[in-house]
Amino acid sequence: MTGDLLKLNQWLSPAFPVGGFAYSHGLEQAIDAGGIQSADDLFVWLSDVLRHGSGLSDAVFLCVTHSGRDVLNEYRAMAPSKERLEEAEAQGAAFAQTVSHLLPDPVADGPLPIAIGHAARHLSLSTSQVTAFYLHSFVSNLISAAVRFVPLGQTDGQLVLARLHPIILQIASTAQTMGIDQIGTAALGSDMAAMKHETMEVRLFRS
Repeated sequence: MTGDLLKLNQWLSPAFPVGGFAYSHGLEQAIDAGGIQSADDLFVWLSDVLRHGSGLSDAVFLCVTHSGRDVLNEYRAMAPSKERLEEAEAQGAAFAQTVSHLLPDPVADGPLPIAIGHAARHLSLSTSQVTAFYLHSFVSNLISAAVRFVPLGQTDGQLVLARLHPIILQIASTAQTMGIDQIGTAALGSDMAAMKHETMEVRLFRS
């Protein structure tokens, strides 16, 4: 199991070539509009995304995929914006291309949580473990974006991440008990930021 944890950590590390550094999940627009100006603002934003937005919904899709179901069409139909879908699919395709060289069977292209759920079937890890590591990687990338763009100090970023750990564990546990028909998001600020990001004249991130 230790070896499989190392494999999962490799797949979800910043060094794995999925291009995650290029995406802010709408965070850039929220920062530009003045909605996030401090570490506390960032913590509240990310907490809502995890509990009520794409954090929970992506976790459910990962769990269902890990259990063996094909939910690709459902994921695409439920994407809240064009950029959000492009973000998930571009990173998922890059992940699948690389991880397929590391596994006995190829992983098909798909949105990132689905591609990870598929690949993780090869690991002797629980669904909640895989989901927790995925969510940790997800918010770590967004914190890295905020550290560069708010800007925040590196220590502030790490303190925000540490405060999110209990929420990550809670969502990872909850998601494995849910089905696709139970997904309902209410992180409207995050979804609207992702939509408005498409029209920003100057931007550093692709989403």
